[in-house]
Amino acid sequence: MPSNSERGSWCADLPDAACGVCPRRNVLDSEATVSEAQGVPELMDIAVGGLHFSLRVWQAVDKGKTPTVLLHATGKTARDWDVIASGLRAERTVYAVDLRGHGASDWPGTYSLNLFTQDVIGILDQLDIGAVDLVGHSLGGLVACGVAAERQGHVRKLVLEDIGYLRPRPPGLPDRPAGDLPFDWHMVEQVRPEIDDPDPEWADIVARIAAPTLLIGGGAASPVPQEHLAELANRLADARLTTIAAGHLIHETVPDEYLKTLTAFLTE
Repeated sequence: MPSNSERGSWCADLPDAACGVCPRRNVLDSEATVSEAQGVPELMDIAVGGLHFSLRVWQAVDKGKTPTVLLHATGKTARDWDVIASGLRAERTVYAVDLRGHGASDWPGTYSLNLFTQDVIGILDQLDIGAVDLVGHSLGGLVACGVAAERQGHVRKLVLEDIGYLRPRPPGLPDRPAGDLPFDWHMVEQVRPEIDDPDPEWADIVARIAAPTLLIGGGAASPVPQEHLAELANRLADARLTTIAAGHLIHETVPDEYLKTLTAFLTE
């Protein structure tokens, strides 16, 4: 398994036009600086269904708020949330999860949206921290929807970053980026077709989400059709949609604005 270096990132859940190695700012040094200044996260290992999952945990300074769980996009890892988690930890404990096949979690070679969902449900059961605020970006947002649908009483609020209602689209598997990756390429090969041709059960999953939900769209610069975000918001029982015109990588590109929007919603 390669190291957790994140010198490149890739989102298999984006349309074909966005496939390839995502150009991203070199934020590793700045993330490390923020982490050092505001508290280095603890590393936690949790066993679920015979697999080991790695979490980065920021213990709250004031533990009076609901804990927050962060789920990353395809090809990212829990480290992708370091800046946001550091900003949230003043008032709430934060858990950032390496999904299966990513980062320091196990890479079992078998992947699906349902398996991701069941993994996260198992992690929440193991944490035993009661209801949580669940935040997901891209693939992590799809997984968060599944968790919120199955565990309605365990998700107080749901935040979905730049994901829309899934619609069938032409299938297409991009070329594998060269070199070591912080994720298992077999995961892309298995999950991408599920997103290209969504299971009809997706409509039922969305219909069963009861938690108040904030959708944050990336605007015209995002490769995700923003009308699909509006459709998802309309289908959810209790949802609002806001736009931060920063493209698909919103929390990475404009962390201060993202954090302000996220915190305002969570503290309502």
